[in-house]
Amino acid sequence: MNSLLLLIIQIINLYQLVLLIYIITTWLINFNIVNTSNRLVYRIMDVLYRLCEPSLRFVRQYLPNLGSIDISPIVVYLLLWFIKSLIIEYWPRH
Repeated sequence: MNSLLLLIIQIINLYQLVLLIYIITTWLINFNIVNTSNRLVYRIMDVLYRLCEPSLRFVRQYLPNLGSIDISPIVVYLLLWFIKSLIIEYWPRH
């Protein structure tokens, strides 16, 4: 059972890392540091978008509109951290 716990924790950690990379790359694109007309950058952003956007879209449904400020990545990251903590705390140990 501990191996299953470790697998779940690693999946959450990996998704948190992907989310952080997505946040950083969107900032780089918005500040015109990285150009999306580059084919490699476009493909990487497309993959990151497809991985992160479903969870972000779900959270955005329940958040108030704050104008141009999007706090959904922060909320998703904190929720993942909270879920990971709950799993570690309440996982049955033998």
